[in-house]
Amino acid sequence: HRMSMRSWAKYARVTMAGALLASAIGVSGAPIVAAQEETDCSDIAGGVDFPETVDGKFNVAMVLIGPHNDGGWSQAHFEGLQYMCENMDETHVAYMENVAEGADAEQVFRSLARKGFDYIIGTSFGFMDPMELVAEEFPDTMFLHVSGYKSNGENFGNIMGAMEDMKYLAGMLAGSRAKLDGNPKTGYMATFPIPEELRLGNAFQLGALETCPECTMDVRWINTWHDPAIEREAAASLFDSGSQVVFTGADTPAPAAVAEELGDKWGITYDWQGSCTSPNCLTAPYWLWGAEYTRIGEEIQAGTYTPGWEYFDAETGGMGLYGFMEGEELTPGVAELPEEDVQLVRDTLAAMLAGEFDRFDVFAGPIIDNEGNEVLAEGEKLVQNDLDQFPPGAEGLECETCMYWWAEGVEAALP
Repeated sequence: HRMSMRSWAKYARVTMAGALLASAIGVSGAPIVAAQEETDCSDIAGGVDFPETVDGKFNVAMVLIGPHNDGGWSQAHFEGLQYMCENMDETHVAYMENVAEGADAEQVFRSLARKGFDYIIGTSFGFMDPMELVAEEFPDTMFLHVSGYKSNGENFGNIMGAMEDMKYLAGMLAGSRAKLDGNPKTGYMATFPIPEELRLGNAFQLGALETCPECTMDVRWINTWHDPAIEREAAASLFDSGSQVVFTGADTPAPAAVAEELGDKWGITYDWQGSCTSPNCLTAPYWLWGAEYTRIGEEIQAGTYTPGWEYFDAETGGMGLYGFMEGEELTPGVAELPEEDVQLVRDTLAAMLAGEFDRFDVFAGPIIDNEGNEVLAEGEKLVQNDLDQFPPGAEGLECETCMYWWAEGVEAALP
């Protein structure tokens, strides 16, 4: 059972005292007692109630859109918080889960700042504006927003990773599988009509076209980040409409679960390394947030962190593709694919991890949209403002090409 913060503090004082006494009198086995001082990072304080800070510690709070064990986006962030707990000295971490975007998030950020948390992390796109507002009220608190596109350059920073790298590779696998199965059609469960979802969907389709030039992609907008029932319904709808492989922008492994029920279909899960457990899961693009969160936390502690816009690529180790990373094995559905397609994925991933292929290479011309228009000419690449925004872009961060188009082969209207 999870200890209260008061009980935890009392426990820590008692075990610390015991360790010091044992050390002083030379009792055999003192190192075992000393080990009990360490924070149990598998049992972090949090939930739906407001956590407390710990005096004398660097206090970190994370705000999650879904449950911390959702098997997807929120669990990947929570494991990043556990990583911080294990790797940062004199640090206390806590979290709040199932926090709705909008007014609820604003109240949560304000309350955590009032409680004295030093570093507050918001992990959903819709937390952006509430966090920006609260950051103005608490200039001595550092706020970090994941996804989005805003920063005040003082105490409100922005970070996101180029998951389009891994979606591109997943698209290669999906295209190869669909082609092998004689049904060149994939399906995309998109969450909300924001630039991120078009960017990731387009990256997937561009990858699919590398291994299956005739592949098309269907789209379902589900308007949720986490709703197991709606996600299952959307996956079933895409399969019923003819998709051979379905991937998702939401939290749960619904595409693989429904594919397994159908038997001859395939799903691609998302966000969390442990999500691809079904025999009908091809792969999972996943996040590893711990190192980035820890780096920023240590910079805040040292007084060297400058909030801004950070966007990391695969060479940082902040993301992976299930079945292709060190210690992982190919899934059954990938092991059957043509060797040249699997090798293409391996080679492209190796170039990404070496820093030789990045998000701008994913979105390099020539690119044609699904209406036959040229998005990018040969030799051209999108820039960051194009990846992040619908036209015209934020003031001072205007985009030229922008992310309001579907790639060739996508059978869907723009939102």
